[in-house]
Amino acid sequence: MLEVALARGRAMAERLMVDACTIQRVTGEGSDDDGNVVKTYEQLYAGRCRVQQRSGQAAQEDVGQDFQLMLRLEVHLPMSVVGLEAGDEMTVIASAHDPDLAGRTFLVRDLAHKSHATARRVGVTERTS
Repeated sequence: MLEVALARGRAMAERLMVDACTIQRVTGEGSDDDGNVVKTYEQLYAGRCRVQQRSGQAAQEDVGQDFQLMLRLEVHLPMSVVGLEAGDEMTVIASAHDPDLAGRTFLVRDLAHKSHATARRVGVTERTS
């Protein structure tokens, strides 16, 4: 009974995932022909997602003497997405209802785990300044 309800909940949650994203992890660094540092990546996921904003206000973070505004959001992914780590990069490649989301890149910050989740909810941040 529980498995049936959980499967229905997950299917319903995935129907709400109308955006598309990729998630990748930095695996190293190299340099291009001009000597510029170039990061290398491993793609972890490409598929459906749903972007939700936790709060409408960016938080101030001071990194050394650099003032940055960090916007916190939550991304919902299918439960089949596993192995994510803080620091992974998520890029929205398409959004059904918010064209301003496409092309935005976020850093995975918070991972959530629970027994009866209908979606993998991942906290991400975007540097806004």
